[in-house]
Amino acid sequence: MEYKNEKLEEFNQYLSGRKVAVIGLGVSNLPLIDYLYNLKAQVTVFDKTEVKDLNRTVVRKITNYGMGMSFGENYLDELVGFDIIFRSPSCLPTTPQLVEEAKRGAIITTEIEMVIELCPGKVIGITGSDGKTTTTTLISEILKAKEYNVFLGGNIGTPLFTKISEMTPEDIIVLEMSSFQLMDMKISPHIAVITNITPNHLDIHSDMEEYINAKKNIFKYQDENGLLVLNYDNEITKEFEKEAPGNVIFFSSKNKIPNGYIVDDGKIKYCENGLRSHILDTKEMKLRGMHNFENATAAMIATKDLVDTTTACETILKFKGVEHRLELVLETKDRIKWYNDSVSSSPTRTMAGLNAFSLRNIILIAGGYDKNLDYTPLAKPIVDNCKELILLGATSNKIEKAVKAELKNQDKKMKIHKCTDLRETVEVAKKIAVQGDVVLFSPASASFDMFKNFAERGKLFKKYVKEIAK
Repeated sequence: MEYKNEKLEEFNQYLSGRKVAVIGLGVSNLPLIDYLYNLKAQVTVFDKTEVKDLNRTVVRKITNYGMGMSFGENYLDELVGFDIIFRSPSCLPTTPQLVEEAKRGAIITTEIEMVIELCPGKVIGITGSDGKTTTTTLISEILKAKEYNVFLGGNIGTPLFTKISEMTPEDIIVLEMSSFQLMDMKISPHIAVITNITPNHLDIHSDMEEYINAKKNIFKYQDENGLLVLNYDNEITKEFEKEAPGNVIFFSSKNKIPNGYIVDDGKIKYCENGLRSHILDTKEMKLRGMHNFENATAAMIATKDLVDTTTACETILKFKGVEHRLELVLETKDRIKWYNDSVSSSPTRTMAGLNAFSLRNIILIAGGYDKNLDYTPLAKPIVDNCKELILLGATSNKIEKAVKAELKNQDKKMKIHKCTDLRETVEVAKKIAVQGDVVLFSPASASFDMFKNFAERGKLFKKYVKEIAK
């Protein structure tokens, strides 16, 4: 018998004829516009981009649909009197116009929240300051290896709201979730994973407390049957156990916890009442770095009740990683290795990248957009692991100041090069790299001072490496 999603049908009926606002013309909201049009909703589209700078095809579609439009600097001035508002992650629920509409009784939601609310299958959500995409992708691959029908979405994959009608109770939905998506969420996934929490996005969140509270929503609304996977080594996530409504399983690479999963002596092990059993040898994994071993462990826990250990291990051992995450771009004939770690947009991610290499022969390229983060903790790992440092972007002075203070503290010297663009950093690295060196592009900063996003930055780095360093 064909499955009928009654909750979705009821929601579709609610939308028909309602005044609906769609904020942001990003990837997730474009299919939503078509969907709402077919339901005959009264839609107005809002975007802070000036109309002349928007995709002409999209603007033409909205016009042909007869939808309202409000674009440009004061784009939210007309956000009044709506029944339901789909906000983009970049439009925070604390935005004054959204707060006022909520007071009037409007439903404020997101594409990803409605997916969790309306989909019939089990939902696995992954968040954290670092490691989200690798862990999310690995969970999806483990499930697919067991022949589950998997819908991958959130920050990666495809927008899933318009796919809900295709989902059945046997399907599994895997979502990478940012703090901006989680911020006002009133529903949690059945299985939640928090890889870690460190200072991030403090240029957008009002403070660290707001950032942490947003992350908590991934488990806050679970019931007693929910599963929360937490990093025991992170002081913030460790404390979440006290607030979890359901079951909690920890993973650790630094502590010998009596129950949970650990990375110890190069092996992933399961611990129960102090007894340990060996599951997987990390030396056999294609992924490198302790942070990736932790990501793999988190993925294994999240899928443990759905997939047998043998299948999970086989998948983890074959997994090569995700683009822009410690990605080997090139190894030259004189054994100089060039790595693209463009996704590293915070000091902690770059620290993890540096720790993935055992030798102290790294030439680090770092710097980018300033998210108001503290670069002092990054200085010691740079001084301890790098032979030379190449800087660019808005955070270059911050990183340089922190590193110089640490060099003075350790009574060491290191050459620090300042560059004006990414191509120049590759040219400088080529001149100074010698046989056996590692050139690591791990910015420790966001990309927005020079690039659209980290992916554009990473692709350009790889292009320059292949042109210059070969």
